[in-house]
Amino acid sequence: MKHEFMRYFGAAMLVAGLSAAPALAAGNLATEIHTAAVHAGLSAKSSTLKMVHAHMHHALNCLAGPTGKGFDSAALDPCKNEGNGAISDATSAAMKQRLEDVALLLQKGLSDRNLHGAQAIAAKAEQELNGMGKK
Repeated sequence: MKHEFMRYFGAAMLVAGLSAAPALAAGNLATEIHTAAVHAGLSAKSSTLKMVHAHMHHALNCLAGPTGKGFDSAALDPCKNEGNGAISDATSAAMKQRLEDVALLLQKGLSDRNLHGAQAIAAKAEQELNGMGKK
């Protein structure tokens, strides 16, 4: 009787764990997008080009993940324990494309040598990311 209970209990836990996995992935995606938006915002408000670019790297690292295009291992990865990068964790093609577009925007900002231009790009990236959380 005890073994039978454990077998059913174990099967129930396995099913519960599998059904919770998509929710966990979606939670990571939302957290990664939020964290990227926060760092894009910090970038937009930074007073030096060095700090604008530093926070852009942080936001880009959250989007790309450690194996993604544009990831900079020399820069902070504030999403290190949140998932595999928002682009990798996105489950729909439309969301993946939107995230890739923001990543390209941030990469453009990293090459901008004008403080105000880079800040404006960071503000646009923050706005795009924040909009993703509301849809």
